[in-house]
Amino acid sequence: MSRRCEITGKGVLSGNNVSHANNKTRRRYLPNLQVASLLSDTLGTAVRLRLSTRAIRTVEKNGGIDAFLLGTPDSRLQAEALVVKRQIARAAAKKAAAAA
Repeated sequence: MSRRCEITGKGVLSGNNVSHANNKTRRRYLPNLQVASLLSDTLGTAVRLRLSTRAIRTVEKNGGIDAFLLGTPDSRLQAEALVVKRQIARAAAKKAAAAA
């Protein structure tokens, strides 16, 4: 399991610890990843994704996982998010066809 956000693609960065004596040792900056279950209104189920806390806040601000994924261009999403986006789009098209 990689340390990468499944929506934004935010991952591990590297840098240096610098001591008072100016010694430099390599270190890793890890993203704050959480496993989040986001309720999809269109699918009617919870979608589990490994997201950064910033991505969780962005999804909530945009009105939920459905609105966020459908309003975001495919080029800005990771592969895992694209799979969920296609599922949501298919389910939305099926509901629209059933309602018509």
